[in-house]
Amino acid sequence: METAARRPRLAVIVANGITGDSRVQKTAIAAARDGWDVTLIGRSDTKSVQRSKMGPIEVIRVPVGSEYLRGVNARRGKTLRAAVTQFHLPDQTALNRYTASYRAWVRQKSAESDWATPPHRASIKAALRARRSVHRLRVKAYKWEQRRRPKDPAPVGDWRVDWPQLVDLDLAFGPVIEEIEPDVIHANDVTMIVTAALSAARLRARDHQCAWLYDAHEYVRGVEWPHRRQAFALPAVEAEFIQRADAVVTVSPQMAELLRDDHKLPALPLVVGNAPVREVIGGGRATSSVREACGLAPDVPLMVYSGWIGPERGVDAVIDGLPDLPGFHLALVHGRMTPLLEQLLARAESLGVRDRVHLVPYVQQHEVADYLSSADLGLTPFRRVPNCEVSLPTKVSEYLQAGLPLVTSDVKVIKAYVEEHGLGEVWTWDDPKTFAEAAARAMRNRAKLADAITQDVLTDLSWEAQSAKLLQLYRDLAHKAPSGPRTVSWTVQETPDAVRTADNTDAEGRPLWRKLGGTKVRLGLGPANYAGQGAAFAQAITRLNRDVSAEVVMNKRPESFDYPADVYVDADRLRDLDVQMQQMERVIGRFTHLLVDAFMPVFGHLNGTTIAGDLDALKQAGIKVALLAHGSEIRHPAHHMARHAFSLFHDAPDGIAKRLQAKAETNKRIASEAGLPLYVTTPDLLEDLPTAKWVPLVVDVDSWATDLPVMERKRPLVLHAPSKRWTKGTDRIVPVMTELHDKGLIEFRLAEGIPWAQMRELVQSSDLVLDQFTTGAYGTFAVEAMAAGKPVVAYISDGVKAATDGALPIVTATPDTLREVVEGLVEDRAGTAETGRRSAEFARAYHDGTWTAQVLSEFLK
Repeated sequence: METAARRPRLAVIVANGITGDSRVQKTAIAAARDGWDVTLIGRSDTKSVQRSKMGPIEVIRVPVGSEYLRGVNARRGKTLRAAVTQFHLPDQTALNRYTASYRAWVRQKSAESDWATPPHRASIKAALRARRSVHRLRVKAYKWEQRRRPKDPAPVGDWRVDWPQLVDLDLAFGPVIEEIEPDVIHANDVTMIVTAALSAARLRARDHQCAWLYDAHEYVRGVEWPHRRQAFALPAVEAEFIQRADAVVTVSPQMAELLRDDHKLPALPLVVGNAPVREVIGGGRATSSVREACGLAPDVPLMVYSGWIGPERGVDAVIDGLPDLPGFHLALVHGRMTPLLEQLLARAESLGVRDRVHLVPYVQQHEVADYLSSADLGLTPFRRVPNCEVSLPTKVSEYLQAGLPLVTSDVKVIKAYVEEHGLGEVWTWDDPKTFAEAAARAMRNRAKLADAITQDVLTDLSWEAQSAKLLQLYRDLAHKAPSGPRTVSWTVQETPDAVRTADNTDAEGRPLWRKLGGTKVRLGLGPANYAGQGAAFAQAITRLNRDVSAEVVMNKRPESFDYPADVYVDADRLRDLDVQMQQMERVIGRFTHLLVDAFMPVFGHLNGTTIAGDLDALKQAGIKVALLAHGSEIRHPAHHMARHAFSLFHDAPDGIAKRLQAKAETNKRIASEAGLPLYVTTPDLLEDLPTAKWVPLVVDVDSWATDLPVMERKRPLVLHAPSKRWTKGTDRIVPVMTELHDKGLIEFRLAEGIPWAQMRELVQSSDLVLDQFTTGAYGTFAVEAMAAGKPVVAYISDGVKAATDGALPIVTATPDTLREVVEGLVEDRAGTAETGRRSAEFARAYHDGTWTAQVLSEFLK
């Protein structure tokens, strides 16, 4: 039975994948900090429910089917004429079946004509002629009808028919919401208004009090929707349900007035602007700057445009104005390459300014202001279309929190705000020359304009101030108040929730994955396959996604370990033309997706020694590409040494750091310019590639698990197994461990040159495992030790700890503190054994492949 003491429950729902939606994420975090039990519900990119956590926040992504949409489509266009012309042929598939049936009948009958007697032969030929005429007529009528059907049909006046996707969303989200039984439902955007209304009403019908609010992020009537039926349906569904909401929230006073007047609302909607979290700005969390990403000196004038690049955003006028701004550079913060962005770059090339236009990647939402702060001016070049006229966009708050004066087009709300506070310069939206003039004025007066960015402005444009109004609204709607706030970081990371295991090997212990074949997604992985991670990824992905088959490729040298793969390529023959042609034939036309690791080329050295040269061919082939980094190919030695006192590069053999630094800089430039999805296998690499997503290393956790006890020996066995001493800091820790060994406190075992087949037994029989003390991260060996339930000691950076929201159980130590740490672990044997137990749980949660496959699911759509 439910107790009165439970925290009030909030369901925050949105029809996208959650990732990248800063307003939705910040809403959930703010409520969790206030003490609410929060469930954040979004859309899954797979056919399975995906569950994860953001601190105390439950995150659920639900698959959305298309059954209702298909049913509506099947009923569309059934006019009397269509019934005649397309009888029993509703679509191309049905026509193909009809044609196949006709051809089979023709083959049978034409053969029978040879076998038949002369009288019967004549009747068979007559039947063939008649059936042929009927078939030709039906095919001709079908094609005639198809040509008459409009590609963008007019609305029929019922949103359920005009945009049935809304019904499919409700069928997917509704049952999940109702199972949670929230006290308040926060519906983000018009696509969730139906679901919130129906779920709240159904819950109230079964005597559970539930209120709901509609958060209008856009002026629905003012959006230039791409389809006529969508343009009717979304305003219609908003009009039908908005008055049923217990409260309405929106992003600007102007939109609040429009919504009240359009829908005759009894009260003005609450205004909650989307703004950055001030608390996290300037705290040194940003791992890069937009100026650094452009490679520009501090004195070079730099303008920045951050956010989605659509036709209504007016970036074309900025490009057209650049010739009149000699010396000015433009940074475009973008998430992916699009046809429009390609057109803009081509336009810049034709105007001779392409060298002053820089593509720089996104960063996490809590890092945006710090990332932008190295620029000089922030741009909002929106066109004067209704939806852009009525709100103060998020980027305005981000620019101002970054200390950037604004250069804005004369869209109504932004213009009024800028002029009221003296925060920048305004230009005429369709006149690039006035843009250039405004930018030049803003640059000359930058100091004065920056001084106008006062503390009052920054406080008002902060999420702390904006969300406070929202939190009070939740309390008013629920008639409940949380018992007390909780400590939740604004930068909390999403982490896995459930532990899922499976038998991933065959009878011989070999990795097993679905071989490349007749699936919707045909995934290529390679060609580095470091530590067999390509094979491990293929195994996990195909186990959890039945729509994916995979092929693993490995460039192999004679001394390389034989990690599992489908294809081994002789690494010494990558310059041979026949090898290059073989790789092209193997990739083109076979793969739909390609996960390229270590920035290596996939066509040998046909187009160079990095993946950059192959990207155009892969794009032309329609192959969706993502880049995966493992370590030294992207880890910048100079930056790493500046961040970590015991960096491995301090001990690297002569010449290695210089060579790796050149490689890292090249690969970082490729990552920035390619505009492709980016992934890293260890979270420390997010410092070098901040726009990437972490896809954890995958190991066979079951094969490493053991019931052997931990810390029951009088002298605990401590294992250290470096592959290369300088990469692990071995020479820095061996003297300390030897001293503790000689004192009889521990038994220290240094395992070098041990065949990998024997390493598992060594790990399973140990009490403590020492990993690395030079990188700040943990690798495959540490994961395998944790899977065996062994406490692991290593140097772990704060950034790596944050990536798991503090769940990582590795005991951190440096060469200077290792003695004290090991002595403490030996003294607290029960606590150390508990760390081993938590280590096994962590390895299963993060590294059995389930979480990795989920992170990659967006790429594998």
